[in-house]
Amino acid sequence: MNTETTRQRLKDSPRLKQTLDWLIMNQRDARPRWYVRLLAPLYQHRGRGSKIYRSVRMDTPPYRHFSLGRHSVVESYSCINNAVGDVVIGDHTRIGLHNTIIGPVTIGSHVNLAQGITVTALNHNFSNTSRRIDQQGVSTQVVTIADDVWIGANAVILPGVTIGKHSVVAAGAVVTRDVPPNSIVAGVPAKIIKEL
Repeated sequence: MNTETTRQRLKDSPRLKQTLDWLIMNQRDARPRWYVRLLAPLYQHRGRGSKIYRSVRMDTPPYRHFSLGRHSVVESYSCINNAVGDVVIGDHTRIGLHNTIIGPVTIGSHVNLAQGITVTALNHNFSNTSRRIDQQGVSTQVVTIADDVWIGANAVILPGVTIGKHSVVAAGAVVTRDVPPNSIVAGVPAKIIKEL
């Protein structure tokens, strides 16, 4: 049975899905339970020569895909979360200090993320004013960062954004729309300031 068939069966059985979710995820802490985290080396893919520092918070339940490519590193105090979508990181990529990555996110090879960056594909739903926001669930839009990209410190990459190959995102930028290949973007919201 493949993964999509399993997911569809769980969607068709809300009670079973709720029970499994409770067994895997700590609802208060919004992270996998301690016994699930112990099994992480069995279901996370880590390429040869890759490294994830001990202080990294790996919120990676087994029902989503996490992959770190060859000779890539996730530096201290970062948080990787694939609870609502896969996180795939290419080869020779550096996820800097204190970064937050919330899937579904695909990051290419030879990408450098500086410090304090947020890359999130998740948004909370809030349009129904008769219900609390925390009762309305979440929505996701895939974030894609192509190969050979440099993202400066404290930048924010929002849901649905694609950053093209050989582009630079300046420090502190808030990227709300796609960045074409070979571009430098800066500002809030980020705008193209130079083409390479």
